[in-house]
Amino acid sequence: MSIKNVEIPYGAYWSTPFTKWQGSLQHLHSMKFAAHVAKDELAKRNIDPLVFDSGVLGMTINQYQSFNGAPWPLYEIGAVNTAGHAVNQVCATSARGLFAAASEIVCGMANVSFLMTADRCSNGPHIYYPNAKGPAGSSEDQVTYNMMNDCIGGHSMMQTGENVAKRFNITREELDTVTYRRYEQYQDALKDDQAFQKRFMTLPLSVPTANFKKVDTVITGDEGVFATTPEGLAKLKPIQEGGVITFGNQTHPADGNASVVLCRSEDVASLTSKPEIKIEVLGFGQARDDLAYMPAAPIEAAKRALAVAGVDIKQIKAIKTHNPFAVNDVAFAKAMNVDVMTMNNYGCSLIWGHPQGPTGLRAIIELIEELALTGGGYGLFTGCAAGDTGMAVVIKVSGR
Repeated sequence: MSIKNVEIPYGAYWSTPFTKWQGSLQHLHSMKFAAHVAKDELAKRNIDPLVFDSGVLGMTINQYQSFNGAPWPLYEIGAVNTAGHAVNQVCATSARGLFAAASEIVCGMANVSFLMTADRCSNGPHIYYPNAKGPAGSSEDQVTYNMMNDCIGGHSMMQTGENVAKRFNITREELDTVTYRRYEQYQDALKDDQAFQKRFMTLPLSVPTANFKKVDTVITGDEGVFATTPEGLAKLKPIQEGGVITFGNQTHPADGNASVVLCRSEDVASLTSKPEIKIEVLGFGQARDDLAYMPAAPIEAAKRALAVAGVDIKQIKAIKTHNPFAVNDVAFAKAMNVDVMTMNNYGCSLIWGHPQGPTGLRAIIELIEELALTGGGYGLFTGCAAGDTGMAVVIKVSGR
């Protein structure tokens, strides 16, 4: 059965720009920055944080004193008596967080829930694990080491992309063609003085200093988006000899945050900026593929989400993916028999980067706005995550 009576009030969501590794957000504590942004965005929308009776924090990279999880940033925004928890499914954290928030509403634990997602890939922690029985110990750089060393198979994440490319007979030319198409689609979000992005993003954005007492700099949009041409993509050599993945047809690590409000249908009126627009959360799906085949997992996850929502892929009007590799999109399109060139309008993580926790939520927010602009319909988000897993979400935008 599809999920009933869970909505996202129109406009009750936002994302910061995503900035490149060691860019303009590298100095900020990701949880505190997410709360800093949320406090301002809620005030702009006249949403009282005391209305939240549940909160979820989606975050994958440890920060100083992040032990408490959600209660800290909830307190910072003014939701001083709101309980909450933290979730982490690496790249699928946003979908998992949305599921957690929606589930609490479905089972009656909450009427209005607030999902915050935040991460900073820059300056990720170096973690030391002491030896319990003697001197010395072991350590890891949480972000970079795990990207390159799978805990089960020892392989890199890039290798999973190469494995899926072989499974689906995907060529280098296909990947470069899709990558350039994604760059073209992102340009549509920048038209008319970034009109599309300004539907959910405060621009320009004042970036605070580390103590949040002054303005450090002002950014006007995403950082780290590479100017892309077919000729430039063709010149790049594969990272792995004999492979098809290059530095051009994969994403880049980033920093940022995104948030969304979820509620029962009867609570929408006081939280929405356009009561005539209805945004329903209808279904979720999860899946796990074979070891070292991470980019294929979203395929089965999407099938399961569609089944829960009672929707056929042919009814889906807009598709968004988390695509750390262009391989993800080509494999998904081949498996689901959809047009790879029409997926990911206005942007995707392949182009604007991957701060992990908030990556999927920004894509879901963009999916909502695309459907709102085009008269409504069903939307599908799906993406992979470390551990060869994937999650998917089905939404519907319509009139009341």
